[in-house]
Amino acid sequence: NNKFGFSADETLKMVQKLYEMKVVTYPRVDTTFLPNDVYPKVTGILSKLTNYSSLTQPLLGSKIKKSKRVFDDKKVTDHHAIIPTGIQANLQYNQQQVYDIITRRFIAVFYPDSDVSNTAVIGKAAEVPFKTTGKEIISKGWRVVFNFSTALEVTKVKKEIENSNVLPSFVKGEKGPHEPSFLEKETKPPRNFTEASLLRAMETAGKQVDDDEMRELMKENGIGRPSTRASIIETLFRRKYIERKKKLVLPTQTGIQLIDLIDNELLKSAELTGRWEKRLKEIERGEFNAGTFISNMKKMVDELVY
Repeated sequence: NNKFGFSADETLKMVQKLYEMKVVTYPRVDTTFLPNDVYPKVTGILSKLTNYSSLTQPLLGSKIKKSKRVFDDKKVTDHHAIIPTGIQANLQYNQQQVYDIITRRFIAVFYPDSDVSNTAVIGKAAEVPFKTTGKEIISKGWRVVFNFSTALEVTKVKKEIENSNVLPSFVKGEKGPHEPSFLEKETKPPRNFTEASLLRAMETAGKQVDDDEMRELMKENGIGRPSTRASIIETLFRRKYIERKKKLVLPTQTGIQLIDLIDNELLKSAELTGRWEKRLKEIERGEFNAGTFISNMKKMVDELVY
């Protein structure tokens, strides 16, 4: 969605088509890990990706690295992460773009880490301590796999470099005259959702979570499953509760009135839905009693209606 503006529903349909053409593995998954038994097949898959040979060649020359960040049986649910199968097929333009994203990600996980040098400079002006941080990419590592082909991406990367604050080298104890300058700025309100950011928010039941590990833990309490989130969003479009404005997703007047109309906070709480999802997962694993869940549900409905 960020890259090509495809909606969640369109993307799901395209990946489903790629799966039916046997070029990628099963798409309706919520894990980003592979089981250990896929490891022996990796070299074979990489060597079949002939269109990407310039990227796969460096990997095929030596033993493919096996890390816990990619291969972990405990983190694999019903199906493993989406990867290419190595089977070639004639793809339409949109399908090719989605396939490219999946394939590059698959290749990149086996590349070396990208080394970044983080610098922190602590200085004092009139005995008041100041701190600035910056970074510099020393070795590109996996970054070379994502060649920045589109003009949009080139500008995005340039911006990233400008914002990442590359610092000059400092010598400990150096001094110099300093003329302070003060900037007054205002914080902007949060942006409207795009479909991509809405999907991220659904994963964590609307909680603002930037930390990836925390996000993994929160997935238990997400709204919907990876296979149903696209259709939940589509239903809201169909019922005219939300609308698209370019890439943004905005509520309609009807949608706003509906939320205002529902008096009970619980009923429109994303967290409640998240808690239910978590309970259902626990029931599935035999850690929680289904009867208790249903009787609690009845009690809640009873109180709401009363």
